[in-house]
Amino acid sequence: MLQNINLNTILSHSDGFGINTNLFETNILNLTVVIGVLFYYGKTLISDIVTNRKNTIQKSLEEAENKFRQAAENLSFAKEQLQKAKVKAEQIRSQGSSIAKQTSKKILTSAENDIKRLKETTLYAIQFEEEKSIVEVCQKLTDLAIIRAVEKIKQSLNTNIQKKIVLQNTEKLSLFKK
Repeated sequence: MLQNINLNTILSHSDGFGINTNLFETNILNLTVVIGVLFYYGKTLISDIVTNRKNTIQKSLEEAENKFRQAAENLSFAKEQLQKAKVKAEQIRSQGSSIAKQTSKKILTSAENDIKRLKETTLYAIQFEEEKSIVEVCQKLTDLAIIRAVEKIKQSLNTNIQKKIVLQNTEKLSLFKK
């Protein structure tokens, strides 16, 4: 079975691709030994590589799960905070409405009180002006009456009556002095 075929014969008879069935010439035994050695020693290397890759994938999955859990917790916390914020906003809105109503009532009450005070002040001012006008009119009437009375007295008094009045008054004054 061992045939010695030289290189010239192989090259001269090659018509294309063919299958060489000679085990030694095709290096199948060498390849088998190399593959066996690679398989024997490479198995642990490949096993280690696969194990490392598996561990890396597991760690990545665990990290992803942890991140997912953390994200879910953060989402839950954010939803809770949002709900609290909505409740707080509603409280603020209702308080604002209540405060606005109270302030409106206070302003209306204050305006009513101011109007009432203004009316009273105006009424007092009108009454004061009326009284002042009445006093002025009375004063003017009194002044006019005195002026007219003095004029009438001046017209009705003549010199004899004046002398008589002066004498009577001087006598009365002299009696007071004693």
